[in-house]
Amino acid sequence: MIVDLLKIFVTVIQKKGFTKAAEILHLSQPAVSLHIQNLENEFGMKLINRSSKQVEPTQAGHILYDRALKILDLYENAKQEIHLLQNTVSGSLKIGASYTIGEYILPNILAEFSFQYPQVDIEVMIDNTEEVANFVRLRQLDAGFVEGEIDSNEFVMESYLQDEMIFIAPPNHPLAFKKKIRMDDLHDQIWILRENGSGTRAYNNHVIDQYQLRVKKSYVFSSSQGVKEAVAAGLGIGCLSKWVVQKELKDNSLVRLKVGGVPFTREFSIILRKDPYITKATEIFLQRVMDSSP
Repeated sequence: MIVDLLKIFVTVIQKKGFTKAAEILHLSQPAVSLHIQNLENEFGMKLINRSSKQVEPTQAGHILYDRALKILDLYENAKQEIHLLQNTVSGSLKIGASYTIGEYILPNILAEFSFQYPQVDIEVMIDNTEEVANFVRLRQLDAGFVEGEIDSNEFVMESYLQDEMIFIAPPNHPLAFKKKIRMDDLHDQIWILRENGSGTRAYNNHVIDQYQLRVKKSYVFSSSQGVKEAVAAGLGIGCLSKWVVQKELKDNSLVRLKVGGVPFTREFSIILRKDPYITKATEIFLQRVMDSSP
């Protein structure tokens, strides 16, 4: 079926190689090469430039890649609409989420959705905001759930939840004994930060820059769990989503620093590509997310 050939072709282009594409598609590398050769024979033109390091689409390959993405979207939409004639929602749902959203908010929504629509195959990728946006851009995800703003005109972006950010410290930190803290009290502190590309890191950088805070030293961790553990161990202070630290605040392994002044909030957003091809499963799931927002 031509759709299968197009899926193979798109995967080879996106993964920039036959071997990686074969692993994802659960095919042998020679089989993938043969399918691409058959596709080239059908069009009568070379579609991919092969080298020892990676593959790149030719001019004809670029044209086919763009059209193939649309054809595959249309095919998936047709499948969904046909299944709806039987009052069923099936197909696949591929979503990406930043760590805070993916680990603390989406699981309950996904559990309810999968119970109601058991025929939908769900794949979830959890990574930092920058990577989630990149995978949506490459059409490897149907939708992304991210923290903060995405500096791109390539997406449709819709805010669905306001997130409260709080400053945290270990119970024995000098600032933990103050009833109220001014921003000036945060000068010359050791900060525990997330990695670049993280929405949490972007927010921390924004706060530090906005209030011109002097940072004595900083340590970088690639997960919020790492930040929490480092702060609890006494390495420094941090600023994380309230969703992330609820358990630790209850068991007093971390304390909230009561910083006065303006509230510290950011937006959780849904990002989609700027095209009309959204599967029914994705449409229903996104509506479920919006309905569940407080």
